[in-house]
Amino acid sequence: MACRIRPARAGDCGDIIRMMKELGAYEKHSHGTEVTEEALIKDGFSAETPFFQSIVAELPEGQHSKEGFTVVGYALYIFSYNSMRGRIIYLEDLYVIPEFRGKGVGKQLLKEVAKIGQDRQCYQIQFAVLNWNQQAIDFYRAQGAIDLTEETGYHIFRFEDTAMTKLAGTEANP
Repeated sequence: MACRIRPARAGDCGDIIRMMKELGAYEKHSHGTEVTEEALIKDGFSAETPFFQSIVAELPEGQHSKEGFTVVGYALYIFSYNSMRGRIIYLEDLYVIPEFRGKGVGKQLLKEVAKIGQDRQCYQIQFAVLNWNQQAIDFYRAQGAIDLTEETGYHIFRFEDTAMTKLAGTEANP
């Protein structure tokens, strides 16, 4: 299925939030999707320096999903830096609604992210996949991705908001 892949606009944020919620449910996130449409607009489309960029997969004119949607997939990415090699494009989300999976839409989105990365002189795309999501693992491997957990033994860590506040030393004193 040939979709139009284009940069997301502020008007797409409702569709992107809808798909983020679907992705969060699919990935079994216990806290759900906390990002709001307003926050997405502010952080990606109103900020002088956006926190993220996004592209969407849009059906050809006159076509829509069973639910009536014309935007059926998205990719959300940021630019980062590796101290050893330089520029990276980090793929935070790649999502296609179930009705359009297996029809090449995800591959179209990933291909466009790769082109964007090359245009910005990035040397690699990085991303994380849940270890139980074999369908995604197989998809990325089929496109030529390397599993860093197996290859290098890297572990991915994060500080959640409470731990980050404590680490920053900005906790309110009792």
